Amino acid sequence: MPIPESKEKYTYADYLTWPEGERWEIIDGIPYRQAAPTWQHQSISRELLRQLSNYLLHKTCQVFAAPFDLCIPELNETDEEISNVVSQPDIAVICDESKLRKTGYFGTPELVMEITSPSTARNDKLVKFNKYEKAGVREYWIVEPEIKIVSVFTLQNNKKYGRPDVFSEEGQISVSIFPDLIIDLEPVFAGI
Repeated sequence: MPIPESKEKYTYADYLTWPEGERWEIIDGIPYRQAAPTWQHQSISRELLRQLSNYLLHKTCQVFAAPFDLCIPELNETDEEISNVVSQPDIAVICDESKLRKTGYFGTPELVMEITSPSTARNDKLVKFNKYEKAGVREYWIVEPEIKIVSVFTLQNNKKYGRPDVFSEEGQISVSIFPDLIIDLEPVFAGI
């Protein structure tokens, strides 16, 4: 739900003034309050984070989980002018440490994973999908706990996401940006 105050467009500078105990994201200048995640969401996030963290232990890239601000500047915006604190992505892999500052990452991550809930599915599948594609996120995963499906979108040479590769709870995903990394979905969906 948008913040109740009336303002045409909100920025990262506005975001920094909001209460710390609340989770917000700004998409195209419109703020949205984030609901508390379910235990199923947290279980999935924890296992994906574990597998990625183990793989990246001695690599130059890093993995971050929410709460973690992802600020995607457009054109020549300064940090404070950014109107796309696209999300507290559930999981983001970044490989350019020079863009880590303040409350998160100011640039385009290599990989983003969003775990849907009934209240976020539309934004994850439409609004964020388009933002991540436009920003050049090389791989975007949409994880759907209710049906135990993962859709993996990979940026093509034409700078658009192709048709997704879709995996069920028994599947294994070869991560395109790290060809020797396989994510096993069985423990990701175990127990939910």
